[in-house]
Amino acid sequence: VINQVLLPPMPTITIVETAINAGSFNTLVAAVQAADLVDALQGPGPLTVFAPTDAAFAALPAGTVETLLKPENKQQLTDILLYHVVAGSVVASDLEMKKSLETLFGQDVMVEMVDGELIINKSKIIIKDIKATNGVIQVIDAVLLP
Repeated sequence: VINQVLLPPMPTITIVETAINAGSFNTLVAAVQAADLVDALQGPGPLTVFAPTDAAFAALPAGTVETLLKPENKQQLTDILLYHVVAGSVVASDLEMKKSLETLFGQDVMVEMVDGELIINKSKIIIKDIKATNGVIQVIDAVLLP
């Protein structure tokens, strides 16, 4: 009898498809679409996306999301979204070794471990290491602002 090692299944969908299917990133998906970043986030990558939940977006001051989604604010929205993305597939165990990461926006986010929780700037990672074909999603509980 041969013992088989059970490996997690290989992901079959991209970061964007994963976010759409999850159902808890509707605001993020709408923002990515409004900023014309869908193709970039479906590209080969690998990328790591710090993905705020719908609740995280809802916690922003009233009207913030609506204002950012307006066509005239596309550049600001793009900048904010790129601040949530880093090049490469960065899993939680890698994050524990880092102090900061350079985002695709060009500004660093700070990484720290507080009471066993991984914190990106002031946002806690609430679900770690959701694998996609082109990278990984780290779910966070607050929107990161550059």
